[in-house]
Amino acid sequence: MSEAPPTPSTGCTGNLPSFVLFAAKSRWFSVFASLMVMSGSGTIYLFGTYSKELKTTFGYDQETLNLLGFFKDLGANIGIFAGLIAEVTPTWFVLLIGAAMNFLGYFMMWLGVTGKIAKPEIWHMCVYMYIAANSLSFVNTGVMVTCVKNFPQSRGIMIGLLKGYIGLSGAIITQIYLALYGFQDRRALILLIGWLPAAISVVFLCTIRPIKITAAAENQQQKRQLKVFFRFLYVSIVLALFLMAMTLTQKSVVFPRAAQATTAAVVCFLLLIPLLIIIREELVSWTLTKQEPHRIALEETQEQGQPDQGPQELELDQEIKPKGTSMFSNIFKKPPRGEDYTILQAILSIDMLLIFIATLFGLGSSFTATDNLGQIGEALGYKPQTINTFVSLISIWNFFGRIFSGFVSEILLTRYKIPRPLMLTVVLTLEGIAYLLIAFAFPGSLYIASVIVGFTLGAQLPLALAIISEVFGLKYYSTLFNCGHLASPLGSYLLNVRVTGMLYDREAEKELARLGLHRIKGQDLTCIGTRCYKLSFTVLTATTLISALASLILLMRTLKFYKSDIYKKFRENTENVVEAVHTENVVEADETEMASSSPAPTR
Repeated sequence: MSEAPPTPSTGCTGNLPSFVLFAAKSRWFSVFASLMVMSGSGTIYLFGTYSKELKTTFGYDQETLNLLGFFKDLGANIGIFAGLIAEVTPTWFVLLIGAAMNFLGYFMMWLGVTGKIAKPEIWHMCVYMYIAANSLSFVNTGVMVTCVKNFPQSRGIMIGLLKGYIGLSGAIITQIYLALYGFQDRRALILLIGWLPAAISVVFLCTIRPIKITAAAENQQQKRQLKVFFRFLYVSIVLALFLMAMTLTQKSVVFPRAAQATTAAVVCFLLLIPLLIIIREELVSWTLTKQEPHRIALEETQEQGQPDQGPQELELDQEIKPKGTSMFSNIFKKPPRGEDYTILQAILSIDMLLIFIATLFGLGSSFTATDNLGQIGEALGYKPQTINTFVSLISIWNFFGRIFSGFVSEILLTRYKIPRPLMLTVVLTLEGIAYLLIAFAFPGSLYIASVIVGFTLGAQLPLALAIISEVFGLKYYSTLFNCGHLASPLGSYLLNVRVTGMLYDREAEKELARLGLHRIKGQDLTCIGTRCYKLSFTVLTATTLISALASLILLMRTLKFYKSDIYKKFRENTENVVEAVHTENVVEADETEMASSSPAPTR
C-alpha cells in the first residue's frame, strides 16, 4: 500500500476542519501529545542541579538533603493511588491532578527558597517535595498506560519511547532555563519546573485517551506503525545528540543570551517534528477513510470505570462466580503467565516479588547515585559548571537507556525470543561497574560513570514495566504499572539516607576533626576527597549484584513463557473479529440478494 500523501482531490484540502478534527482524535496525535507531556515531566532528574541551592539557603547537612531526595523518589514512585484513581476516572482527570500537584509542590518550594514565606521546616520541605514528585506518577499512569493499551503489540517500543522523552526532559528544561535566566539564578529553575510541565499537561489534557482501531485496520496498519515508531526514534536520537553536543559545549563556553535562546528554539523545533510525521500519517489514513470507510474506522473506547461499563462487568462476574465465593478465594489460583491476573494475584506472586527485589536495589542505588551526583563531583574536585555537565549527561544517557530497553528489547524478543529479564540482568550488572568507578575514582572516571549510570537508570524501569505487562496482562495495568515503582523509594531511603548520606557526613566530621575544628549547629558539612563515597558506593555495588541475581532467577522462571508467542492472543482476537465482520457482511449480502430476487407481491 502506498504511503504517499493524498492529492488535493482526495485529501483534506477540500475539508480542512474535518481533517483537523479527524487527526486530533487519532491514536497518533495522542502519541504526539504524550511525547510533549513526557518531555516536560522529568523534573525529578533536575534535583542535582538545584539541591545545592537548598543546602546553602537552609543550611542542610548531607543527610537532610538526602532525606529530601528520598521524599522526591518516594513521591515519584508511590503511584498506587494514581493507579487506583485511573481505574475509575477518565485519563484527563488523572492528568489534571498531576498538573495541579506539580505546580503546588514546586511553587511552595520556590516561595520558601526566595524568602517570600517563613523558612519552611524540614518536614514542610519533605511534603512539598513529595507532592511535586508524586505528580509524575499521575502523568506516567495517564500517559503510559493509555498508550500501551492503544498499541498492545508494540508495548515495549511505546514504553521505551515515552520513557526516553522523560529521560531527555532534564536536558530540555535545562536549555529552556538557560535561555530564560542564564547560569546564575538557580531559584528561578524551581519556579520554571513548577509551571512549565503543568502548562503542557493542561494544553494536551483531552487529547490523551484510550482509542481502539478496528481489527481490519489494525492488521493493515501493523507494518506501517513500526515505520512511524522508527521515525519518532530517529527524531528523538537527533534531539538527544543535539542536547549532548550543547551540553558538552556549554561546559567550556559560556553562551551569550541570544545564542542560548537560539539553542532553546532549535530544541523546541525538534520537539515539534513528530507532529509533521503524524500529519503525514493521518493524511494517508484520511484518504483511505474516504476511499474505503469500512476498512479504516477509528472509534473511541470508553474510559475504564464508566458507569455503562461497570454493570456489564459486574453481571459477568455474577454469572461466573458461585454465590458466596470470597474475592480472596482465587488469589493463589493464578492463571497462566500472559493472561490477566487480578491485582492481588499479581502482587502476591513470586514473579512480582523478584521484580520487587530487582527494582528495590537496582533503582534504589540508581536514584542514590543521581541524587548525590552534585556532591560527588564536588568531593572529587570538579568545577560547578562541570557538575552541571554530569547532570545533563545522566539525563541524555537516561534517554538512550530507555530507547534501548524499548526498541531493542522489543526487536530481540519478537525476532530472536530473547527474554526481557535477561536484558534486565545484563543492565544491572553493568550498573555495578559504574559504582566501582565512583568508589575507586580516578581522573575522568566520573564522566564514564555518569554515562553508565544514566544508561542503566533509563533501561531498568521500562524493562520492568514491560515484563509486568507481559506476565500479568493488561486488564489491571493501571494499578500493576504503579506497583512496579513501589520498591525504588524504599531502596532509595535505605541506600541514600541510611547508607550514603550517613557515611558522607561521618567522613566530613572526620575531616573537621583532623583540622581541629568542631561542627557548628546548622553548618553545611562538606567532604573533599575520594574517601567521601568510597565505602558507600562499594555497598551500592554489592546491592546491585543482589538485584541482578533476582533478575536472573526471574529469567529462569519465565524462560518457557518468553520462548512462546506472547502476542499470539492479540492477533487471534483480531483475526476472530475480522472473521466475524466478514461473516456478517456475507450474511447481509445474501439477504439483500434474496430480497431483490424474490417476486413482488400481487394484490
